[in-house]
Amino acid sequence: MSDSSPLPPVRLHPEAELARDALSTPLLSRAVRLARWAGPDTRVDAGGGLVDEQLPAAAEVLGLTGDEAAAYASEAWRIAVDAGLVEVTDEEAGTVAAGADLALLTGGSPHDVLAVWLGALETVLADATVPDLDELMEVMDEGGEVDFSRLDWDPEAEAAFLDGVLGNLYLLTVGEDGPGDGPVPLPALAASMLVPGDMAEPTNDVLEQVSDAMMRLDDQFRLLEPIGLVAYQPVDEALMGDPDEEPAAPVDETDVSRYGMVRLTPLGLYGLRARLQEAGFQAPAVGDLADKGADVLLDGSAAYGPRAARAETEQWLHLREPVDAARELLAAARGSDEGAPLRRLRCQQALSLVGGQAEPAVREVLDDPELGGLARVWLSELGATDVPPPSEAMVFWLTIDTVAAQLAAEGNSEELQGLVEGLAQQHGGFFAAAWRVDHPATADVLEAMGRLHPDKRIAKEARKAAFKARSQQGG
Repeated sequence: MSDSSPLPPVRLHPEAELARDALSTPLLSRAVRLARWAGPDTRVDAGGGLVDEQLPAAAEVLGLTGDEAAAYASEAWRIAVDAGLVEVTDEEAGTVAAGADLALLTGGSPHDVLAVWLGALETVLADATVPDLDELMEVMDEGGEVDFSRLDWDPEAEAAFLDGVLGNLYLLTVGEDGPGDGPVPLPALAASMLVPGDMAEPTNDVLEQVSDAMMRLDDQFRLLEPIGLVAYQPVDEALMGDPDEEPAAPVDETDVSRYGMVRLTPLGLYGLRARLQEAGFQAPAVGDLADKGADVLLDGSAAYGPRAARAETEQWLHLREPVDAARELLAAARGSDEGAPLRRLRCQQALSLVGGQAEPAVREVLDDPELGGLARVWLSELGATDVPPPSEAMVFWLTIDTVAAQLAAEGNSEELQGLVEGLAQQHGGFFAAAWRVDHPATADVLEAMGRLHPDKRIAKEARKAAFKARSQQGG
């Protein structure tokens, strides 16, 4: 991912709802219970962890039993310390007191609660990149200390890999063509990090890397689920077979769910967006533009997909009176800059959401050289009467403007190619007249039409017309 261009906008749940989700996550709720249980007699070691003698009582407070109860209690305590719910008051004596952030969970705003949860999330993400206990035991020396030099472990590389995986999962979730709220197969997520985009068939070496990554991610997502970042269906244990052999990536798509399925929760989307912003990425959310002017709305949503642009526009319109909103949109749609055609397209789409209440404002611009064609199309689609016919010059100008907007929105898409073919077919002398159109994008549009049209003869006509248009502009 590049941090220079904005990511697709995410649709976030209300902060009050997300804060409730955060408080109900297993890890944070356990950490809160331990923070409230801790008192003058609670003792911690030099690292701030509960001393071994305290772990049984902590596990009992949490209602934990079994072999792993102490480990779960220790993990919850570390979350409490790292998230500011507990404060070590005397390192030598190993005493603790309630942390300043504990009160925020009951008396603070939803945003305060989410800030505490984000602190807990960072701890869990750091834990997820540490080798598991079995690996650590293998490199433990006689004194019981872990010899990290004997581990094949690069902390920065592990953290970067997990960040990359989560970034790809975020993109898949918020993208127009992604699964949305649906789960992503673990093999596909691992492959997104390791299989080059130009590789037609993954090599055996790459498939082995994907398989290894799946196993790492299986362990990591199991750790990340209790903090509420993801909902995870683990890899089917039956597929593991021999513990010394890693399972191969699945070939049969019908079996893909057995190899692990993961999706971001609404809370996870919030958390990853916050982390992406912290890392310098532009990670917009639907609703960011609702209180801005129409110019910011049209330019800001220009790069959004159709669904996201519609959702953003609906929130913007919700705060305004229909006729006033229509007038503001039309005023913002004017211009001869490079982004103007796409602004006008977004304006037309926004006006369709306003509906018939926008008609007075639209009729006011019928004589506008830049908006008159748009106004006629919109009124005709509305079924309005007494719509004055456009002049031939207006028709050609609107055609160039429309194709320029589609180029900016979609690039060389199949839909645009169909539009180009239709234009050339409907207007036999289109290129002979189009190069004269006084529009800043005329030459670029004609060049694109020459590039997109499958008929070589017509494509050549378009390129000739583009050359004439450039000569006219230069003169």
